[in-house]
Amino acid sequence: MTATAAAVVEDLGVRRNARLSALTGFVLLLLLAAEGVTVLRVGALIVPHMVIGALLLGPVLLKLSTTGWKILRYYTHAPEYVRAGPPPILRRLLAPVVMVCTVGLLGTGVVLMIDGPSSTGRMSLLHKAFFVLWFVAMTLHVLAHVATSARAVVVEYVGRHPDALPGRGTRLLALAGALVLGVGLAAWASTLTAPWTALFHG
Repeated sequence: MTATAAAVVEDLGVRRNARLSALTGFVLLLLLAAEGVTVLRVGALIVPHMVIGALLLGPVLLKLSTTGWKILRYYTHAPEYVRAGPPPILRRLLAPVVMVCTVGLLGTGVVLMIDGPSSTGRMSLLHKAFFVLWFVAMTLHVLAHVATSARAVVVEYVGRHPDALPGRGTRLLALAGALVLGVGLAAWASTLTAPWTALFHG
């Protein structure tokens, strides 16, 4: 394989990773919209709030993996990611904030689910603080990426688009695997809802 051909293959890998990241972002946007509805009345909707929150974990892990891989490869000077160039400065500054707040929000949520109402207080306050920070950062993140994510869905799954990339089945399998993991975690979370239901509806 010539150097030029190798570079083409490497650059295709960059584009595939970006496409999977965009597709995962679109799925997350739909799930987050559903979770957002439960936040409006979290007491009355505590069960779906917990179940959807756990469901989010699978796609979030996939999203963090694709984004983390891109960051790692760029800052370790992988030629194909250097050729692709850095994202705009706002996205570079925003990405670590979104990642930290997402991990903090979901992490504290999992602790609250496991510990039950007895863990309210400091952990609940931390969960709410992460939510406020996450909401601001995620709103900016969504505004910056929603068009790319929507276009990725159209390119991948609407007809035979000229910009479709090889490996569509593999990307779909990765998304399906993340959702299956999320469904499993959601089923687990559903077994932890009773104490919270008793708290809000007892």
